[in-house]
Amino acid sequence: MSPTTDIRPEHLRGGAWPWPVASLATPTGRIAVTDVGQGPTVLLVHAGMTSLVWRDVIALLSTDHRCVTLDAPGNGLTGASSGGPPGLAGAARAVGDVIDGLGLNDLTLVFHDLGGPAALAAAGERVDRVDALVAVNTFGWAPDSALLRIGLAAMGSAPMRALDGASRWLPRATATGLGAGRRWDPATRAAFLRLMDADASRATHDYFRDGLRTDVPAAADRALDALADRPLTTVFGARNDYFGFQRRWRDRFPRARQEVVPRGNHFPMCDAPEDVARWIREARHAEG
Repeated sequence: MSPTTDIRPEHLRGGAWPWPVASLATPTGRIAVTDVGQGPTVLLVHAGMTSLVWRDVIALLSTDHRCVTLDAPGNGLTGASSGGPPGLAGAARAVGDVIDGLGLNDLTLVFHDLGGPAALAAAGERVDRVDALVAVNTFGWAPDSALLRIGLAAMGSAPMRALDGASRWLPRATATGLGAGRRWDPATRAAFLRLMDADASRATHDYFRDGLRTDVPAAADRALDALADRPLTTVFGARNDYFGFQRRWRDRFPRARQEVVPRGNHFPMCDAPEDVARWIREARHAEG
């Protein structure tokens, strides 16, 4: 499984995404992967949109770390036809295939949103490759609260999927200062919205649906037991922990280091990339 040449379209070159993107051949299809920098390895996982949300953190970390990120199936430059059908099971396979295909070891595993269950499910089969965990506005267990289940069901519903495919309301909201776009210039917002076309918008809701319909969150839960001795850092926006995830992480990892971005929203790595990059650097030695 070897990556091919740079597959970035023109609108992603330059400031929007300044690094080459390779197409990594895997058993389930080709996955768009960025692999930049040298030093300790950091794997950054988001599922449901595009790895563009990690850009500013990678720019800071890649000066002294090897930073690897991927577009999950149906996201970014990984099409649904090439990487497998969009959803958490496909994302978990893709994360595992990237770890195996690039021979990644001694990882700091960083995961956001629905990338949490996907990354942890993959890590559960590769526990010896993970040194530290950084959970960014995410969870890693089967949805067991009524509020979370309602939220996933609503966002994963067929009407919501159809509405977003027609209007792209979610990517448009994400590109604003209340989402990932607080520090983005107009060109980056435009590049993000080109990636988040109607198909990609519908795929986002497939990921929400799978939060309830697949066993990936349960596999993530089991993986946390196997990774219980690893240092954990949690990062949340001060305005975005509606489901009480920080408390749940503390209950599971009593010695976790918990960081909060003041005035941060759902994408704290975009709101305060300098802080988040620093916390990732320190994650291997984190202790609450």
